[in-house]
Amino acid sequence: MPTSPRHTLVLGGIRSGKTGLAEAQAFAQNQPVVYVATATAGDDEMALRISRHQAIRPAAWGLVEEPLNLAQVLSEHGQQSPAPCLLIDCMSLWLSNLLHAGAEQLSVQKEAFLEQVAGYPGSLIIVSNETGLGTIGMDPLTRQFCDELGWLNQALAQRCQRVVMVLAGLPLIMKDSLA
Repeated sequence: MPTSPRHTLVLGGIRSGKTGLAEAQAFAQNQPVVYVATATAGDDEMALRISRHQAIRPAAWGLVEEPLNLAQVLSEHGQQSPAPCLLIDCMSLWLSNLLHAGAEQLSVQKEAFLEQVAGYPGSLIIVSNETGLGTIGMDPLTRQFCDELGWLNQALAQRCQRVVMVLAGLPLIMKDSLA
């Protein structure tokens, strides 16, 4: 009997181990995995980071690079039978891309993505930074980013069956409604 898909939100600070945990969870899946990258290589240092991440992932995993339209990615992969496990990394980069694209794009893309998350028929593993543990930004854009990411994380946590916080490489299960 097949199990129902599990949607997991993995939260943590910078270099907390959240991506490594998410990748290990995806690797443990008995289904195809597609890594959905939201990062763009805007400079040499970021290009090197992206290259290092790609080199350590299993060769069998698919890759989709999408900085804005995550709803479309979920819609397209959700039509496959069976739908693959999507590992989306990460919400903070995606949100930053949307903030730079403008308020209308932010609103439209965020709403469409959350709708697709709720209905995605396969497993989802979504990585996001937790900004609520740091200092308060001094400029309006930083404060808007922190507010928007906090609201996005709350909305994702409501739609995911499992929420894990990673601190110093250690997972703390915050929600597990399928346990």
